[in-house]
Amino acid sequence: MPDIANLPAGLVYGRIAAQVPVTDIARALDFYVGLLGLHKVFENGHPVGFVILERQGAELHLCLDPRHQATGQNVAHWMVNDATALHDHLVAHGVPIVKGLRDADYGLRGFVFTDPDGNRIDVGQDI
Repeated sequence: MPDIANLPAGLVYGRIAAQVPVTDIARALDFYVGLLGLHKVFENGHPVGFVILERQGAELHLCLDPRHQATGQNVAHWMVNDATALHDHLVAHGVPIVKGLRDADYGLRGFVFTDPDGNRIDVGQDI
């Protein structure tokens, strides 16, 4: 295992955000902005191939990949203050829930949903 003692003194890590591949930027924006309430703060490319979304402390990067195929792995973990409310909102709008709302023995209430490209987002709330 590498020796972390050799890290530069005073090194401070900044933001880190999940990058989610999508096959259609407009469709992804309809979902993440229109349904989940994130705000577009940056876009790049002509046509647009990269977008940064934010809401409060959450940040998500969308990256255009027309050949993207979802896997069974979660691409992001999103902490919220009310997992039940978000779950119910998504269910009411027909969003696929791949793991139902549950309270885990490690102190989180959570569920997993998929976006329009099948990307799995794991949601958690401290309980």
